[in-house]
Amino acid sequence: MATHDLKMRTKEYALRIIKLVQALPNNQIGWVIGKQLLRCGTSVGANYRSACRGRSKAEFVAKLGIVIEDGKLVQPLLKEANEIVAIMVSSSHTAKKHKQ
Repeated sequence: MATHDLKMRTKEYALRIIKLVQALPNNQIGWVIGKQLLRCGTSVGANYRSACRGRSKAEFVAKLGIVIEDGKLVQPLLKEANEIVAIMVSSSHTAKKHKQ
């Protein structure tokens, strides 16, 4: 993937994160979670752009490592969210079968 394409993709990702944070409840829990999600979700693009401005290959690789760390933090949460959705879908199908 070209550098420009990846920059645009990470920017779009950040914009989607911003929309998600805006949809969170307007209460203390929503604010706390929203702040953290906003920092993490928008840092991917910022860190990638910083890596692209690296003065050497070593600096580029080191800064990309920061982006990879962001992904490692999100993966377990994404996995859990997908598993919960799968359980809910399965429960819904089961409930519909028993309803008939």
